[in-house]
Amino acid sequence: MRMMKAAVFHGPNKITLDEKPVPSIGPTDALVKVTTTTICGTDVHILKGEYPVEPGRIIGHEPVGVIAELGDAVRGYTVGQRVIAGAITPCGQCHSCLDGHQAQCGGKAMGGWQFGNTIDGCQAEYVRVPNAMANLAPVPDSLTDEQVLMCPDIMSTGFSGAESGQIRIGDTVVVFAQGPIGLCATAGARLKGATRIIVVDHLSERLETARRMGADTTIDYTAEDPLQRIMDITEGRGADVAIEALGTQQTFESCLRSLKPGGVLSSLGVYSGKLTMPLDAFAAGLGDHKVVTTLCPGGKERMRRLMNVVASGRVNLQPLVTHRFKLDQIEDAYDLFSHQRDGVLKVAITP
Repeated sequence: MRMMKAAVFHGPNKITLDEKPVPSIGPTDALVKVTTTTICGTDVHILKGEYPVEPGRIIGHEPVGVIAELGDAVRGYTVGQRVIAGAITPCGQCHSCLDGHQAQCGGKAMGGWQFGNTIDGCQAEYVRVPNAMANLAPVPDSLTDEQVLMCPDIMSTGFSGAESGQIRIGDTVVVFAQGPIGLCATAGARLKGATRIIVVDHLSERLETARRMGADTTIDYTAEDPLQRIMDITEGRGADVAIEALGTQQTFESCLRSLKPGGVLSSLGVYSGKLTMPLDAFAAGLGDHKVVTTLCPGGKERMRRLMNVVASGRVNLQPLVTHRFKLDQIEDAYDLFSHQRDGVLKVAITP
């Protein structure tokens, strides 16, 4: 039996580098040799026991790699081909997929999120990609691993915040939190045509990065009241769209309070515990607000489109990779990333 190194979840606050069997594949699967991956904020939720994953699961859902093996039924790909797969791996055939909700594949909430959740993930030397023909996207030779590393999750998720918010040309958009997801939401809002983008955070380096991603106004919430500033900027009207990119009661509520009547709250955060709706900010349900949630769109066509954006030069997400580790150093990488030290945004992990 072939063995490989992998980051394995053993219970709250315990992810270790272990030896695991190289995955076997079925007729519609592919085995991908991972060349670069990363750690997501959702992985930290798993580490802390805030999201339930069974002990023994290999973590990680953002693979860049090379096809090592193909199932007998897979067509259109070759061994040795560079590929990525989205964090969400829909089957492309079930009712949810055919109804346009690929992230909810199988008719289950979050059913399309399999890597590191319901099947073994990609913080390992190899990963099995299910439904390969629906999910493997070839990487153009002109793009490096790090250039496409954000496509499987945070770029897709952040952009979806702007897309689900139905941003129109000329809109004012506010984005609460400028971690990797929020920064991608800021870039997405600019691409969608927003002409005034306001971002809220407290870390100076993230606010500076946000300006490079397209933010027009940055607000340090420790130095001033963001809601008052937003109302001043919009002359009391409020934002057309507010994107929540952290997953806390405070940021959700702040988004709602920053909106104009009839505005859209586009929520991307992963919430832990109870989330409540303030009746005054929600106008007792009569303010024509829209609240929409989105789980990272996946599938090979989504990945192709995102790589097109990268190749065009209209968005450069490479500066988000602030630290690099070998897979052998995965525990150190988790320690740094989960405690948000040393200005970390994203880490690149290379087996």
